[in-house]
Amino acid sequence: MSKRSKPLVITLIIIILGLALGAWLLYKKSPRENSGSAETSAATPAAETQTTAPLPVKVATVSVADLEKRIKSPGEVFTERKVILKAEVKGVLKKLNILEGRQVRSGEVLVELDDTPYRLQLEQDEATRLKALSELLLDRLFQQPDLTGNPDDLEKLKKAEESFLQAEAAHREGRIGQAELDRARRDYELALISSGLKRDEIIAASKGLTQAEVNVKRTRMELEKTRITAPFSGVVTQIKVAPGEHIEAGREICTLVDLSQLKIEAKVLETLIGKIKVGREADVRFSAYPGKVFRGRVAAISPLVSTTEKTCSVFIQLDNPSGEIKPGMHAEVEIVSEVFPRRLLVPQAAVLVRGGRPLVFVIENNLAKWRYIQTGEENEQFVEVLDGVKEGEQVIVEGHLTLAHDSPVRVVE
Repeated sequence: MSKRSKPLVITLIIIILGLALGAWLLYKKSPRENSGSAETSAATPAAETQTTAPLPVKVATVSVADLEKRIKSPGEVFTERKVILKAEVKGVLKKLNILEGRQVRSGEVLVELDDTPYRLQLEQDEATRLKALSELLLDRLFQQPDLTGNPDDLEKLKKAEESFLQAEAAHREGRIGQAELDRARRDYELALISSGLKRDEIIAASKGLTQAEVNVKRTRMELEKTRITAPFSGVVTQIKVAPGEHIEAGREICTLVDLSQLKIEAKVLETLIGKIKVGREADVRFSAYPGKVFRGRVAAISPLVSTTEKTCSVFIQLDNPSGEIKPGMHAEVEIVSEVFPRRLLVPQAAVLVRGGRPLVFVIENNLAKWRYIQTGEENEQFVEVLDGVKEGEQVIVEGHLTLAHDSPVRVVE
């Protein structure tokens, strides 16, 4: 063997040894692969068995009930009974019987001013009245005026009264003006005086009794106004005074708000307003109370439509006995617009569409059976079924998206 052929032989030997080693390794690996194939084959029936196990589903019962359609709208809470209490007379604030946010009853005394000056004035006015009254009684005692009246004067009085009544009727009908009516009234009053029937009033006025009585009444009213009471039951807020202050007439004391009855102004599109009726129910939700629904009722519908928003205001009456709802809160309102009584209903979640047709899965003998249905009216929660299912049947509402006909199922809560 020549020196040139030796490298070639060595190379061939190395190649042969490499091929032999690869064949041996391949032989060693083949049992494992065959074993893996066997494991895979063994696992296949188990997987097939798992797919035929009952699938967990949730169900609802087909029922007959009223179907309500609703209109959604944002709204804002307000109260119609809100009043700013002001002082009607001046004085020093003696007692402040209120606190911010305190509930008060109708007629409860909220503020008391020092009433001493008004009591003194009332005593003085009472003394003046009594003096004038005593002078009048003395005149009556000694003069003994004839109150029967002259027959001629009485005849004039009768005619003046008839003329005045006719003038009143003519004025109501628009046939005479206010000046003519006033003239007829003055003639009637003069006739009354001439007849003697108003003699007591004239004497009393001349003695100052009439004005004295007026002064007493006015002072008594001012005395009563030193005590400010609640005109209705409500909650006190925005107190603007403190004990010891000198209060002028017209000074703001506090604000009283009735929270027991609230209203919500909802804005409804003009195209939908014709479907809303006074007295219809409304569900109200607030972001402050997630998950809680308050029940209200349509109290009024505005006769005007906003030219800019093209909406109409609908007012919802809302009871608020606990006071948790506050004026100014934003609300989401759902107003009942249409009611379809006694319809066969299934939940929206039960209805699927396959091949362009609506269907539901019902359960028969623990198998899911699909039924094509004919639908009618619907809302966000329910669909009316005209044909395809019966009242009392159970329809699948969860776990049915990939179900096939006759799939075994089990109901879970």
